[in-house]
Amino acid sequence: LVLLMGRNLVNLLFLAVSLVSMAAVVRISIRKECINAGATVITILLLLLWNGGIGYVLYHSALARQRILEGIGLIREGNLSHKVDEEKLYGEDLALAQAVNSIGESVRSAVETSMKDERLKADLITNVSHDIKTPLTSIINYVDLIKRENINDPKIREYIEVLDAKSQRLKQLTDDLVEASKISSGNIVLQWEKINLIELLNQTIGEFSEKFEEKALFPVLRSPKGSVFIEADSRRIWRVIENLFNNIVKYALPGTRVYIDLDVFEEEEKRRLVLLSVKNISAQPLNVSPQELTERFIRGDESRTTEGSGLGLSIAKNLTEAQKGIFEIVMDGDLFKVNMTFPVLDE
Repeated sequence: LVLLMGRNLVNLLFLAVSLVSMAAVVRISIRKECINAGATVITILLLLLWNGGIGYVLYHSALARQRILEGIGLIREGNLSHKVDEEKLYGEDLALAQAVNSIGESVRSAVETSMKDERLKADLITNVSHDIKTPLTSIINYVDLIKRENINDPKIREYIEVLDAKSQRLKQLTDDLVEASKISSGNIVLQWEKINLIELLNQTIGEFSEKFEEKALFPVLRSPKGSVFIEADSRRIWRVIENLFNNIVKYALPGTRVYIDLDVFEEEEKRRLVLLSVKNISAQPLNVSPQELTERFIRGDESRTTEGSGLGLSIAKNLTEAQKGIFEIVMDGDLFKVNMTFPVLDE
């Protein structure tokens, strides 16, 4: 484009010089009352023809440049199949149009390849996870049957407890993999319901009470009186809260409080929103950026001494956004904070 502008600028300068020259010829001819009037007229006509030809070329070059710029704009907006019409283009304009078409085709091919690879990866994860779940279910069932037997040997009972814990952990991991692959591939169906967010938080805190007590964590729920309703999938929104609480149990500093704040506010457009904020103090230094924490298989515990898959926050973020919400992580020193915003559903 810079080359085209430079070339056209030169042409415009040449046209201006030609017009000035023509005016000078006319002026000199009139001033000196040239006898050879026929030669003067011919000179003027030649200059007019020359300038007209340059103007015609510049006009068509401007049209071609406009067509190329429109094509670039369409490709930039995502229409990767668009092709700049190369008909009646010549020289540098034709070369530029061909280059733009080649770039658009390369980008389209790269995007299609990336989407195909992503689908294959999601299908592989889903298939492998399902293949693992079949024998894993049998293992869990048989471990449960063994636990019901009257076994007095403490060492054997310890072995059974380890089997039970590890098999449940593997089940949770396969469930996370299946959930993550469904979300990434868009193969997820939501059942929209009217959800009382305050009631859901109270139920979840009650179900996690034993885990919180084991880690000496003290949940503090601060919410408005009454009810706050949102439109969401009950199972998916429960999964979001569960993942956040599991993350707190794994990584929060023992002996600290966990603040769960709920606040209703209005936007400029008079739309009511509810902000759910979950805050805790991290037991380990937070050396990972908030953006990285929401990527798959990224964990805040780089030493991987805790039991985590690195999928919890990624699933929570994707499920929140799938339910018309906004998911944000804020970190300040050892303070770890998750903000989720949902539209309020009128009662």
